[in-house]
Amino acid sequence: MAAPRQVIELAFSDENLAELTRVARSRTAPASRVERARMLLAYRETPSFYAVGRAIGVTHQTVERCLRRAQRLGVMAALDDSPRPGREPVITEEARSFIVDLACRKAKDLGYPHELWTTRLLARHIREQGPRAGHECLATLAQGTLCKILAAHEVKPHKVRYYLERRDPEFDAKMAEVLCVYREVEMVKRSSAAREGKAPTVAIVSYDEKPGLQAIGPTAPDLPPAPRAMSAWRAITNMSGMEP
Repeated sequence: MAAPRQVIELAFSDENLAELTRVARSRTAPASRVERARMLLAYRETPSFYAVGRAIGVTHQTVERCLRRAQRLGVMAALDDSPRPGREPVITEEARSFIVDLACRKAKDLGYPHELWTTRLLARHIREQGPRAGHECLATLAQGTLCKILAAHEVKPHKVRYYLERRDPEFDAKMAEVLCVYREVEMVKRSSAAREGKAPTVAIVSYDEKPGLQAIGPTAPDLPPAPRAMSAWRAITNMSGMEP
């Protein structure tokens, strides 16, 4: 004896029927929505998976899946594609934080001869040290992926920006005095040339009272990058100690 035919009971309101009819006749709606609307309307007229499948040009399993979904979610919700789970993130948030933390440190502080990171050197270091720190997902980190992560956090570990700091409260007065000396020298040269009518014979000797001043190192430590606050390293340019 043949098995009894399965019948799925669906409730169609007038609004549902009007919308299904509109979608089934649409030439601009996605093909999947149009096909499902036609299946639902055809099943309402002929409650048979096989009959609807032959009329629409699909298998009876496709018809049944559409109707089961309509029974579970509702007639109109059945027209939409089921949400597909996205791929799990390859690099975890903890691993990204590990990358940014390394990028905000100097390469020389980790035993390299380089003052700052290059993206190639940083990527290689992360591939070596990431798994040891518990981030196995960093074992195959590509240089391009590293650049994207750093760009998302607005960090540029390979760049340095300099800023000025005036520590001498008398800097402006000393600077003006130095400029006056240069101006006075220029006036002496012009005066001598005007008197003799030719190139001046005045000899002017300039010497630095502090010849070692330019060799003095920074008076403050460099400022490291901070995600989304300061992208690059900042190094001080000292303007103190100017002598007339």
